[in-house]
Amino acid sequence: MSDTKPQRDVTKDWQASQGQKSSALNLRIMAAISWVIAIGGEIYGVVQLLQGKFSAATQGANLPLLVGLLIGIAVFAIIGSFLWKRANEKDPASKADTARYFFQNQLGAIVTLIAFVPLLLLILTDKNMDPRTKKVAGGVGAVLAVIATMIGVSYQPPSVEQYTQSMNECATQINTGQPTTACSPEVAAQAQEIATDTAAVTEATKSAANPNGQDVVYWIAPPAGETKSDHPLVFHLCANVSPLKDKTVNSGSVTEAYAQNAIRITKQIAMEQGQCGFTGAAAPATSTN
Repeated sequence: MSDTKPQRDVTKDWQASQGQKSSALNLRIMAAISWVIAIGGEIYGVVQLLQGKFSAATQGANLPLLVGLLIGIAVFAIIGSFLWKRANEKDPASKADTARYFFQNQLGAIVTLIAFVPLLLLILTDKNMDPRTKKVAGGVGAVLAVIATMIGVSYQPPSVEQYTQSMNECATQINTGQPTTACSPEVAAQAQEIATDTAAVTEATKSAANPNGQDVVYWIAPPAGETKSDHPLVFHLCANVSPLKDKTVNSGSVTEAYAQNAIRITKQIAMEQGQCGFTGAAAPATSTN
């Protein structure tokens, strides 16, 4: 029987709930709409510029229109970036997927550059443009582009790995009665599941030898060479229960079980107490996984 334990207390990989995914999707749709409006403003400005709307013949009469377009582009680009960042907080990418992690977190800056650079280049290189319009619009546009791009950059983007660590810390704090400083809204629900299962196991494993119970559970080991199962598993109160007969079994804390995707507490606690020799009160299977 294999009895391996991780050297570091980690939980299963954090995953966004359906509610978080739905909220993130709505935010991303709104961000995309804002960015489309920003790019639409840019396209309108390019068309007007190519049609001579801001040429020297106008003597700067249309400068307010061009400055207004640049401000509008910046406003909608920034709104899109804020919405996109909020969506990433609810449903972040994993650092393990380097390309997706970069593009998902820096998309706001990328789209902002797309919304500004072509129009700015045309403004700065148009030889027929009114000189004052070129100077003012070029300067204003450059400043707005820098500000909007900097706002679009994610300097400390969230990640699945970060939320996994926070969830682990949150579960530990809940279990030990400490202040739940690590329990952000994004991780609290899943951390509570771990804490609830740990309390149920501790109650169910009380015996003469361990009157306070123990946070030790048993589950089917992942395939050879794998660190976790590819599908959710059930964890049990001891290795001698019927479902684990003739199986390769791992043991550890509830937190360690979650790390290997054993995220469902047995529903046969009363039966397993008898098979394992525990005398604790039968605790209900409270995990919703």
